[in-house]
Amino acid sequence: MTAPAPFEHQANTSSITGPTSRGLLRMRGRDPEQRGRVSTPLELLFDLTFVVAFGQAGDQLAHLLAEGHVAAALGGFSFAMFAIIFAWITFTWFASAFDTDDWAFRVATMVQMVGVLVLALGLPAMFHSIDTGHGLDNGVMVAGYVIMRVAMLFQWLRAARQDPSLRRASLSNAVLITVAQIGWVALIFTDPALLTVVICSGLLFLIEFGGPLLIERRAGGTPWHPHHLAERYGLLAIIALGEGLIGTIASVSAVLDKQGWTVEAALLALAGTGITFGLWWVYFAIPSGEVLHRYRRRGFAFGYGHIIVFAAIAAVGAGMHVAAYVIEGEATIGPVGALLSTAIPVAVFMVAVFVLNGYLLRSFDPLHVWLLVGSMAMLVCAVVLSSLGVTIGLSLMVVMLSPVVVVVGYEVVGRKHVQEALERAVS
Repeated sequence: MTAPAPFEHQANTSSITGPTSRGLLRMRGRDPEQRGRVSTPLELLFDLTFVVAFGQAGDQLAHLLAEGHVAAALGGFSFAMFAIIFAWITFTWFASAFDTDDWAFRVATMVQMVGVLVLALGLPAMFHSIDTGHGLDNGVMVAGYVIMRVAMLFQWLRAARQDPSLRRASLSNAVLITVAQIGWVALIFTDPALLTVVICSGLLFLIEFGGPLLIERRAGGTPWHPHHLAERYGLLAIIALGEGLIGTIASVSAVLDKQGWTVEAALLALAGTGITFGLWWVYFAIPSGEVLHRYRRRGFAFGYGHIIVFAAIAAVGAGMHVAAYVIEGEATIGPVGALLSTAIPVAVFMVAVFVLNGYLLRSFDPLHVWLLVGSMAMLVCAVVLSSLGVTIGLSLMVVMLSPVVVVVGYEVVGRKHVQEALERAVS
């Protein structure tokens, strides 16, 4: 899964210039200082296909967790989300640097969307194979992934041909994509043992993930746009959170169909909505685009660190679904386990966002540490209450207070601290 690593852009890159034959635009490195750069309608459509994959992975996670198959659930979810999110990242950074929005770029992007949908269709079989212990049935999933990557190969070769200043980096990424895809296809047809698949998958991920880091440091970076990328990541976070809301409503609806309106159903709906609002508020506390504009080398941690953030968002929605299973009486896992299914991804999200923001600002503020401690304390309290017999609905309401602690602290005193840290970072 190779991607344009976010490092220093070359000074001689320019905006898209000069039409070529057949109505195509010449794919040149775009101006990273372009004013008013925003996400395109194509990028927004692209995001929607990935959220479909998020939802599919979340459903499979919830189903296995509800049955108490924790190891299989986490293993399948981790494998699926890394592949999905990494594929999104590779396109997003490429598009920020080279998007021509002509018919060839659009067609190649739509091919990637088809690959996402194929990958999503292959997730149930992959999760089931891990759960039953009969190897790893990831043929359809890998086929979808390879479709996406071949489309990216076309994009990189086009950039190499039409932008001589970035040819070295473009060809290097194209070579790594090709090598990795040969490896993924070989795994489909050789059908090795599960341990061999895990080892080989790790090596292929290293090729796709680690290779670009070394190459981009030596070949020079691509001209990605910091504010555009910050917006792209924020939009995917919003759409993923929206998918969580849809999952919450669907889960509550299933409870209502069987039990009608109960206190537990109402608390589940309220907690799911409140958690979504709180996570959104926490995520957008820092305008990351301004920092990325000033310190482009911090983009790598920002870009790839979001794999954890996005996966946590998807897992929160799955956790709410598990809670609904428990309320319906259709889960093997107990109330405490169901509560942990939501509390743990909320904790992962909160820690990941705090770490990313701290890295971007390069500042240590005791206030932020105390806010994070307060947030974690609410989650611990929720687990303790659940273990003492408090209903899952009330326990989830305490989980909802985890981001609320940070939001209130930020709005009362933290906003000034963030502004001061931001001014130091961009000065």
